[in-house]
Amino acid sequence: MSGERNGTPAPAGPGGAPAGGPDGPTGGGAGPDRGTEPGGRGTESGGPVTAPGGRRPGFGGPGTEPGGRRTGFDGPGTEPGGPGGDAVRVLLADDEHLIRGALAALLGLEDDLYVVAEAASGPEALAMARAHRPDVAVLDLQMPGADGVKVATLLRSELPGCRTMIVTSHGRPGHLKRALAAGVRGFVPKTVSAQRLAEIIRTVHAGNRYVDPELAADAISAGDSPLTVREAEVLELAADGAPVTEIAARAALSPGTVRNYLSSAAAKLGAENRHTAARLARERGWV
Repeated sequence: MSGERNGTPAPAGPGGAPAGGPDGPTGGGAGPDRGTEPGGRGTESGGPVTAPGGRRPGFGGPGTEPGGRRTGFDGPGTEPGGPGGDAVRVLLADDEHLIRGALAALLGLEDDLYVVAEAASGPEALAMARAHRPDVAVLDLQMPGADGVKVATLLRSELPGCRTMIVTSHGRPGHLKRALAAGVRGFVPKTVSAQRLAEIIRTVHAGNRYVDPELAADAISAGDSPLTVREAEVLELAADGAPVTEIAARAALSPGTVRNYLSSAAAKLGAENRHTAARLARERGWV
């Protein structure tokens, strides 16, 4: 009988129910513990929750989701989908969308580099840098609104912890000198491989400087330019034969100011017109 042990009736509990038994707290067969189900599985009320076989059901601590997979939140100082705090945070700014997207994808394969933002113009690069505070800003030299050197100059004062580097298809000595004067830590041509660029980003982030050897040699042999920064910029825009109105629009200047800069540059170079002045300046590596 359920209320007897070896033929001896067990003491009755309150209401006449047996005080012991297979399902009672003092019976010969222990009943289920508090907070467990038949078979030993844990429930929510029985202390630490476990799955069959003693496995935890998927809560692996911060930054994980059920099953132990990592989520995008890896603790303080990270963003959704981002790495831990040791990764170098990179801003990419280039108005050529295909190049920028491909570069972002390739750099994303590096475990210690994380592209936090992208931009297609100078003003957008500044806005993204202010919002995301990258460790390294990789800037195209020629962008709408403001070129890479101007962006680097502003970042130097606004975000001194952000290192800057220029990547360009117009790697002339004059550009290099302007960039170095603006505090740029790296200057490389767009012909560099993605793997090499990743190495240079690490070099710049570590506080070192990298300048493409060929560009450095050209800059040394070119000598000092007599042109001001604005004269060189306007003269370069005139080099492909663009009219004054187009140059003014691209340089964010008035047509009259553009004419003054072009006249001054031509006089300094001893050229009869702006086209000859642009050719001479390019030959000497000043634009």
